[in-house]
Amino acid sequence: MIQSINSQRRVAAIHDISGFGRCSLTVIIPTLSAMGVQTCPVPTAVLSTHTGGLGEVAMRDLTDFIPAALEHYKNLHLDFDAVYTGFLGSQAQIDHCLEFFKAFPKALIVVDPVMGDHGKPYKTCDKALQQRMGELVRAADIITPNLTEAYILLGQDYDFGPMTHSHAKSLLARLSEKGPSMVVITGVQLATGEMANIGYDRNRGAYWYVPCDYVPVSYPGTGDIYASVLVGSILTGDSLSLAMGRASSFVELAIKTTFSYGTDTRYGVMLENALPWLTHKEILKNFKIL
Repeated sequence: MIQSINSQRRVAAIHDISGFGRCSLTVIIPTLSAMGVQTCPVPTAVLSTHTGGLGEVAMRDLTDFIPAALEHYKNLHLDFDAVYTGFLGSQAQIDHCLEFFKAFPKALIVVDPVMGDHGKPYKTCDKALQQRMGELVRAADIITPNLTEAYILLGQDYDFGPMTHSHAKSLLARLSEKGPSMVVITGVQLATGEMANIGYDRNRGAYWYVPCDYVPVSYPGTGDIYASVLVGSILTGDSLSLAMGRASSFVELAIKTTFSYGTDTRYGVMLENALPWLTHKEILKNFKIL
């Protein structure tokens, strides 16, 4: 599935692209590139900005582009080390992602099931789309939901209370039973008072968590950055626990850097200032056994 350490990795990234606001492909491409991973964007839509409070958005749907791009790549006999999906706006796009997965059976399949946050699904993600997202999860090797999305995938109401370690492990294991051998849930408040990202590697039977410093602010695109660092780390040889540590470190650095400048949160994190640190492999948060 993964080529030798000395070869450059190539990822097909099936996401939307927002021209302003530092999210989706505008952060995924530079993040993976900084890690030495070639990113081939397969845009699902083009937006002038993200949809988080920046006024009326200009948008062009690119659903028909996805299968056309796939056919071209197949004709070129390209291969990908990973196929990585994010925000999807329709059931047709789910179908096209599944076609990508089938076309590259040796690729690592990474699904970031973007469906909601803060306990609620996004307006664009209706019940039918939530159900279809489960098909991508079943085909995935790795999924990276936030806590809201984890509960949606399990068909449960969101629990706003702190989470015990045993509850966290149960959530991870039940998500893994849906298909993926690796599960990472971001933004979990543990009963210990810690904010953490939690993960499970079914093949090893290992549960991990990475504590994160709480910063009283929320920026768009941080989930995209986290998942991208996770993908890049695994493709370049990290274990899941190391990849979680690296991704948590970098997102925390980007958030703290941006917060120190007091910029408009709608503009996203100052990725350009943080990227140089991503090339230093020693930047890690300590992972712990869950």
